[in-house]
Amino acid sequence: MTPRMGKGVFVAENAVLVGDVTLGDDCSIWYGAVLRGDVGSIVLGDRVNVQECAVMHATPDVSTVKIGNDVTVGHNAIVHGAVIGDDVLIGMGAIVMDNAVVPSGTVIAAGAVVLANSVLEPGIYAGIPAKKVKDGSEAILKMIRHNAADYVECKEFY
Repeated sequence: MTPRMGKGVFVAENAVLVGDVTLGDDCSIWYGAVLRGDVGSIVLGDRVNVQECAVMHATPDVSTVKIGNDVTVGHNAIVHGAVIGDDVLIGMGAIVMDNAVVPSGTVIAAGAVVLANSVLEPGIYAGIPAKKVKDGSEAILKMIRHNAADYVECKEFY
């Protein structure tokens, strides 16, 4: 299989997309990112930005990666076989493991680790393992959406 891309997608020259990878409209895949859909599918919604050196992969016959709309995956983050809702921010260096479910309107703080099979409720999560530290809010949701929109605009420069 070869990657499929929506309209208005930016993929940096040294990003790697392999296998069963689908990108929605206006996604941006930044420098050094790896989306390795060789053993499980990776499906991104619209306006998803995958920042520098982030990695997405799955476990054969165990998991796939599904990401909603308006999601930011921060620098050096790892999403391994997880389901991510809409309007989510995954912070720099965070790790989200197999079959974890991160619902819409959630923030995973920089460096947090969401363990395999975790099913979170909306809010802000931090630590190892990730624990809910705060409820979500309209201000947080606005920040998440603003960040995703900034990356849609930023990709246009490239």
